[in-house]
Parts: sequence; structure tokens; C-alpha cells
Amino acid sequence: MTSVPDPLPAAADPTAAARVLGRREAGWVLQDLGVQAGQPLGPEQSRRLAEVVRRRAAGEPLQYLLGHWPFRRLDLLVDRRALIPRPETEWLTDVALAELDRLVAAGRRPVVVDLGTGTGAIALSVAIERAGLGAEVTGTDVDGAALELARENERRVAALWPATGTLRWREGSWWAALDPLDRGRVTLAVANPPYVSRTEWETLDPVVRDHEPYRALVAGPGSDGTPGFAAIEAVVVDAPRWLSRPGALVVEISPVQRESALWLASRLGASAAVLADLAGRPRALVARWE
Repeated sequence: MTSVPDPLPAAADPTAAARVLGRREAGWVLQDLGVQAGQPLGPEQSRRLAEVVRRRAAGEPLQYLLGHWPFRRLDLLVDRRALIPRPETEWLTDVALAELDRLVAAGRRPVVVDLGTGTGAIALSVAIERAGLGAEVTGTDVDGAALELARENERRVAALWPATGTLRWREGSWWAALDPLDRGRVTLAVANPPYVSRTEWETLDPVVRDHEPYRALVAGPGSDGTPGFAAIEAVVVDAPRWLSRPGALVVEISPVQRESALWLASRLGASAAVLADLAGRPRALVARWE
């Protein structure tokens, strides 16, 4: 059973919030409530603060409690329909944008697919941060509820970040969600698929394990037995049929899947590398078909 430290009454103040959440999280909550430093809380702000503190102390993710969270230049709606966007995926987006810039410089039209889009974070970031390219961006997801969240985020950011080019959402499993006419014309595909094994999932922090969507986290073993590798394998295996030449695939992986990812991409004719993230862990498979 999760213990709840220092339970709060029906209303709370910043000091009580910091005692339970810590100063950093309490500061984020107060900022979200529109409370300035040293400013007294109104009754509704105090009630809402107490609710957030109680639920956070019981183990719910702060991002879901606030209902939104920053990702690169965006402020995205987040809830249980999709994974919470993480710093690793912000960095993965940097890797993907660098690949897109390389391909555009080589004369390729910017046709981008975000496989398993979730909140729409990567697709929206590409559309906005490369608006001048007039990119054609598609976000796919097998979960219709996640796609609806992505559409809500598109509407949320449209007023502040008007994208040029085309942005669309398609429901389906990985590449199968795309129009068959797109075979051979995708310049860049990027994916953050589930890559946690069932055994690993059981050891995750309860904040993640008990609240974020299971099927967005957990995948079965690959055909070679690599734990959690099945979704990555599905994405990589079909990439040569859909990518242009030249074309590239960027996939977030677990560090323990590095060798399997490199071997698979190389077997399919790609020039492949796995890049280390900001913490020095193998994190992004970059596979290029020239």
C-alpha cells in the first residue's frame, strides 16, 4: 500500500504543498494555478492545490493531474490515453529533424511519418519546427483514443504555431495505417514504439506502471527472442517498402536492444547506427537506405 505523507485538509497552502511534493513540483503546480510568488491563494486555488497534492502523494503522475505538459516548443494536453512525453523523446525529435534536414538538402521532398504518435508530440514538432519546408506529416496510431488526443493537441497549438504544409492523422498498426499509394515516397519515419518487456514492466516505478497505458509501454519479444523488441521489429522490417531512396528511419529503443536493432536494420540493407542520448545510453536507432 502507498503511504500518503502528511495528509492535507480540504484546502492547502504553498508551504504544505512543498512539504509533500517538494519545492520543484510545488512550484510547477502553483504556476499552473496562476499563483505569483508571495501571493495568497483564493479558495478555489487552495482547494485545487489540495486535490493535486493528495492525488500526487497517492502516486498519480503530475503531468496527468495538471492535464498538460511542455514538449519542446509546445504545451501539450496529456492524459491516460497516451504516454507522457519525456525528455528522451524530445532528444529523439532532434535526431529526426537532423535526418530530415540531411534528406531535404539531398533533394528529397519532406514526407514524414510519426508511427505510434500518441499525443502527437513528434508529428506536431516536425510540422511546426520545419514549417518553412512545407512538409507533409502523418501521425499514426492503432489506438483511436490516442489519435483523438493528437487531434486535440493540433487544435490547441494551431493558434500559436500555424504550420504550413500538410498534417494528417491515420488510425492503424504502424505502416498499415498509411495509404498504399505512400509506398516508396516516405522520406523520414520516426517512431517511439513500446519496448518494455513484461518482466521489466513489473519492476517499473508505480507512477508509470499503474497509470500510463500498458500497450504503449510493453511489447512482446522479437523473433530472435530479444525482450520487448516485437514492435521495433515490426517498424524496422517494413521500412524498406515505404521509404524513398534515400530515406531514413529513426526509432527510440531500450539500451539493451542495441545489438538486435543494428543487426536487423543492417540485414535489411540499411546503413545503421545507434546514438547515445543525453545520459549516454544507447537510445536512437538511425537506419538509412540510400
